[in-house]
Amino acid sequence: MKLLLDQNISRKFVPLLRGEFPDSAHVAELDLAQSTDRQIWDYAGQNDYVIVSKDSDFRQLAFLFGPPPKAVWLDVGNVSSSKILELIRDNRETINHFSNNTEESFMLLSW
Repeated sequence: MKLLLDQNISRKFVPLLRGEFPDSAHVAELDLAQSTDRQIWDYAGQNDYVIVSKDSDFRQLAFLFGPPPKAVWLDVGNVSSSKILELIRDNRETINHFSNNTEESFMLLSW
């Protein structure tokens, strides 16, 4: 499973998460930094990514269009980057299970 980190998540996380989530990427790496949420949604669906974002707009797209792709919303407010990285890593199994579930398109992670 591979993650696509949205613009509001540090691109420095990509190499730190590749052990748990191989082939993950950041929108900036894929020239999607200036893209709309819908364009990112479409790209992720066509390329088997799970979108990870602090932006609730992906929740709306998930409910409107369903999978693929899938979206993980980090409802964490204003926390440190290390806390966000910790939240993703601590929920690796949950994210993996979510990714493999054909029925679900959206998952909320919070503290």
